Amino acid sequence: MKNIFFKTTLFFTLFFSISGFSQNVKLLTINQLQERIKNGKDSTYVVNFWATWCAPCIKELPHFEKLGAENKSDKLAVLLVSLDFKSKLESNVIPFVKRKNLKKEVFLLNESSPQEFIDRIDPSWSGSIPATLFIKNDKRKFVESEFTYEQLLTEYKKL
Repeated sequence: MKNIFFKTTLFFTLFFSISGFSQNVKLLTINQLQERIKNGKDSTYVVNFWATWCAPCIKELPHFEKLGAENKSDKLAVLLVSLDFKSKLESNVIPFVKRKNLKKEVFLLNESSPQEFIDRIDPSWSGSIPATLFIKNDKRKFVESEFTYEQLLTEYKKL
């Protein structure tokens, strides 16, 4: 009897301690994103726009995780910005992030007018995803396509 109690207690302790380390997904407006980038002038930002329903987005997410992990010593911020509907935060985005074990910062874009935020990110953006914004100091590059890891690394190193 004591053995079953011990195993049950151990299971729940491990379960809740592991789930406590899971990724937190925050809501983010374009103004907040721009402020964050503006305040980090000495950092390089790689901002990936994706969604849980976008197959090419899902395929390339591990590349952004790897880029961040392999360049920890650089002042690099990899931000993963989901374009899922805000109403899908609890039902889709958070479970997806946990299932994929994403470690980089994950946000859900909290904007109501796609055409407004698309133009504010980059006027050339058609709105398709995946899309990635690279920023270092005053240099900006916007790429509207899926990356292999080698392509992503090349773009990052060009900055």
